[in-house]
Amino acid sequence: MKDRDHTPDDARASRIGIDEAILCDSKRSEHIDSILNDAAAKQMSLLLTRISTEKVEALPARHRERLDHDPVSNTAWFGQPTRDLPETADVAIVTAGTSDVPVAREAVRTLEFNGVRSHEVYDVGVAGVWRLMDRVDELKQFSVVIAVAGMDAALPSVLGGLVPGLIIAVPTSVGYGVATGGNAALNAILASCAPGICVMNIDNGYGAACAALRAINSFSESA
Repeated sequence: MKDRDHTPDDARASRIGIDEAILCDSKRSEHIDSILNDAAAKQMSLLLTRISTEKVEALPARHRERLDHDPVSNTAWFGQPTRDLPETADVAIVTAGTSDVPVAREAVRTLEFNGVRSHEVYDVGVAGVWRLMDRVDELKQFSVVIAVAGMDAALPSVLGGLVPGLIIAVPTSVGYGVATGGNAALNAILASCAPGICVMNIDNGYGAACAALRAINSFSESA
């Protein structure tokens, strides 16, 4: 591996209002180590996504002790986030089932790293639609709602007909048979008759959080 086969984007936040993140699932531990060496030299904080416990444990101790690792979402913060969390949440994150929580937590952690608090509502899928209906008035208070669902991914469509805020849907790879892999969920959301739903790629909680950040930043600029 060459010394400079990576170039962390230390100016991303100043350009687009979203801090740098490193996708780790296709990187070897020694590559991640090199990236963290560079970040440490620049006194730069990083969000690491898709970093497993095994990859964390393979890193040198000097890096492990600086990591805030969440094994549920397979995310880690290297160093401290540059922005403090507010007291109140700006984004609601909703899952159809508990199997969708790892993807939702990736969104939560990405938002927190960028200084945005989330309000989490889990396991309110349409198989027991009364659970969702009990929370609708609560969800109406948020200008952005991230909806995470696998199988037939009906949750974002139902929310799209009930909640006025921006709906960012994340299909997950949860399910049996044709639902496995998330393509059924993705196609279902793309075909939704609820108007104006934004759709992320399969299992892309990070992308959903970044879409929410762009919306929140634009709200702030127009206020």
